[in-house]
Amino acid sequence: MPDETLDLLFREARSVNTFSDEPVKIDQVREVFELVKYGPTMMNIQPMRLLLVEQGAGRERLLPLMAEGNRAKTASAPVVAVVAADVDFHTSMAAHFPHNPTAGDMFAGDATSRADIARYNTALQTGYFIVGIRAAGLHAGPMGGFDAAAIDAEFFPGTSWRTQLVINIGHPGETPWFDRLPRISADDAVMTA
Repeated sequence: MPDETLDLLFREARSVNTFSDEPVKIDQVREVFELVKYGPTMMNIQPMRLLLVEQGAGRERLLPLMAEGNRAKTASAPVVAVVAADVDFHTSMAAHFPHNPTAGDMFAGDATSRADIARYNTALQTGYFIVGIRAAGLHAGPMGGFDAAAIDAEFFPGTSWRTQLVINIGHPGETPWFDRLPRISADDAVMTA
């Protein structure tokens, strides 16, 4: 890939803290999903689910459930994605893992293990989603400060979706990011055997 692409996806990409009023269409975010769904997961389970929240009534329901320090960012983003893990991913494995249509049965009896697997694979898919947002020319502001149980109760009652992360999506506003923080080097993080 050319350096410009690598800069866009990684080296120059930043988590956005303020957003301009330039709109983002829901269809644009859906197109990102349609691209990043091809990223690998364990046994192709695909547990990531997205709730896309535009400005309006849904946003007003979400804001009180965010940590106080994250409310202004969430209020100003054109679109907010609540990333959830479907802890009942096993029920669709016959369709997504067709060469072994009974593979979901191995997860049916262990809800704790299934939730862990769903969270892990949703985290993988979330990484792809953030890179996909960047590739689409948008900016992401992922956040962990929120009341997950309250979001689940407000938006996902009676479902198997469990909130994992909230990502503000849009275009940078004024002073959108902090200075780049140091990253660990390959010398400190990579070993060979």
